[in-house]
Amino acid sequence: MTEEHKARVQAQFGGSAEAYVQSQGHAAGEDLDRLLLWGRRRAASRVLDIATGGGHTALAFAGFTPTVVATDLTLSMLQAARKFILSRDATAVRFLAADVEALPFKDGSFDVVTCRIAAHHFPAIIPAVRQVARVLRARGSFLLQDILGHDDDECAAFILEIEKRRDPSHVRSFRQPEWTAFLRAVGLTVIDEAVISKVRPWEEWTKRTRMTPEGKADLERFVLAAPARCREAFDFKVDGGRILSFTDRMLLLRADRD
Repeated sequence: MTEEHKARVQAQFGGSAEAYVQSQGHAAGEDLDRLLLWGRRRAASRVLDIATGGGHTALAFAGFTPTVVATDLTLSMLQAARKFILSRDATAVRFLAADVEALPFKDGSFDVVTCRIAAHHFPAIIPAVRQVARVLRARGSFLLQDILGHDDDECAAFILEIEKRRDPSHVRSFRQPEWTAFLRAVGLTVIDEAVISKVRPWEEWTKRTRMTPEGKADLERFVLAAPARCREAFDFKVDGGRILSFTDRMLLLRADRD
């Protein structure tokens, strides 16, 4: 990551750590259940959770994995995740501040690497997934979940503008063929995939990133003035000029190291 972008990520998430711990969209759902299903089938003894955020994925994998290592670039986020996980009496999780582009682990250290709803913050995907491939053992699995990029250019630009106004550390979301190419380039082969819709309650979604009232109002005006087809592409629910929610799609991939 560039130093400038690292600072942007840390500033964005440093003050929002507790909000991500409390986020129900991160804590549970069909998406997390699917990753856990794939993870249980792998029967890993060591799992690495990259960009752990509130720690929900690390906690879930700790339920059936002897050793889980949770990393995050933002120290305050990692501290909040540690407090949360220890409050659940999960002792299998270790915590380490780390940059995804420079993971401090030996080659082949993990059976499974997870990264859930975080890769859209990475300024360069190839360096990140190259590190994932390096720390995976042969035939180990990378379990990835991230926002699925839209195929329509206008709709993709619409949602990208929304994401960046809400969270300046957002870079972009990729389509499935792009992810397949990224992973293939570092020696990872997609074995399984799923697309799952996730509803975003507007008030909670905008509050979690500490938007100013002015910024939130500007964003809402942008959404309401956009072409109807763009709002429809993400199922924006609007009542009396008030935005209630929208729906994005999550891409989930299991990719194994060759």
